[in-house]
Amino acid sequence: MNPSTSGWVEKFLKDLDSDPHVFQWSLDELYSDLRRVGFIYGTSVGTIISNNSDIVYSEEEKTKINLFTALIVTYYDTIENADKKDCIDALIQFYGFLDTKKSFFSFANVLPANKNEKLEKIIHARIQTNESIFKKNFSHLLTNALLFIDVLAFDYFLIHDKNPFEYAAKLEETLTNTVFLALNSKQEQDDYDKLLVKLFASSVRYTNISTEEEASFDYIELDPYTDEIEKRYILDLTSLAVWNDKKLDQGEQTFMSALGAELQIPTTVVNESIDLVQRFIDDHKNKISFFNYSHPALHFYQHTSRTVSVLILRNKKRLIKEISESKDLMILLGQSAMRDLSKEEKQQVKQQLLDICKTIPSLAIFILPGGSLLLPLLIKFIPQLLPSAFNENK
Repeated sequence: MNPSTSGWVEKFLKDLDSDPHVFQWSLDELYSDLRRVGFIYGTSVGTIISNNSDIVYSEEEKTKINLFTALIVTYYDTIENADKKDCIDALIQFYGFLDTKKSFFSFANVLPANKNEKLEKIIHARIQTNESIFKKNFSHLLTNALLFIDVLAFDYFLIHDKNPFEYAAKLEETLTNTVFLALNSKQEQDDYDKLLVKLFASSVRYTNISTEEEASFDYIELDPYTDEIEKRYILDLTSLAVWNDKKLDQGEQTFMSALGAELQIPTTVVNESIDLVQRFIDDHKNKISFFNYSHPALHFYQHTSRTVSVLILRNKKRLIKEISESKDLMILLGQSAMRDLSKEEKQQVKQQLLDICKTIPSLAIFILPGGSLLLPLLIKFIPQLLPSAFNENK
């Protein structure tokens, strides 16, 4: 079974017949195994099912297998008298709900085909890998680390039989804002820490979070998350976000303890989450180029900054035309050179810039999961693109 060839889903389902354990997995066991192989951390170093073939899977292929396995386990754990055909139908319906114009998950390139092939294309479109960062234009830190949202949202969809989009959007918002607060908790921030904090603060789509020192959990709704797996996922991604080569400083340690208290998680579980991240990175750092950097945020920023720069400059003429035709945006951009915009005006600028990016295929990076985090990079180049009158005002 090769996840890079057509027909792999059908072959994968046939292979599962010889491994009935998969259909008996609990979600708790599933989560622990997904974390062990790195799927929860955005980097699959292995698969949660055994590889009985001679094929050596790439990271992208391992991620596909882990995501698909997790979705199947979720279906069989939730639905009584489950069967494979109904599982495929449910998955296609589920991703159909998420595939809206405002969706975080864009499957515009999925072509009509039989159901198994359609699901293959959906899963392929959902995967982003660090190795292809220059081709796909986005770090897997903000994409593959969010893949488990699909699993939790699928479980929500199966249990409540309702559109899971709002749940997925809210969970992504919570994760993004919690990571922002975690980064802002560092006692000693270097230039890149400060840069990333500003990047998050200026890019959050849904919740206005204060960038001042008093920013706290009051700005984040954690109460809706009562399931233990939801809590562990939020905790593990935050542990990953604050990781560096050194031990957590007092500010980070205090934040992680406070997060555990907010989520009503024992201190032992919080410490385990931090230790597991450190252990995973120590064990696999040499194999994964992403973790060869002492500062993942620096790695993310440097690579995406260069990529975004090239994309913006290549689309310079089209951007100038689109921005110039948006009168409200031009007025706000001009005023921003002379005064600070209000929160409402900044949100209007963000939304109009995202709308413009949607019209330029090469800039689809900005509407991918977490893509709004890159808007400050786009705004950085705007003075170079706009007429000289704008620069004179500045």
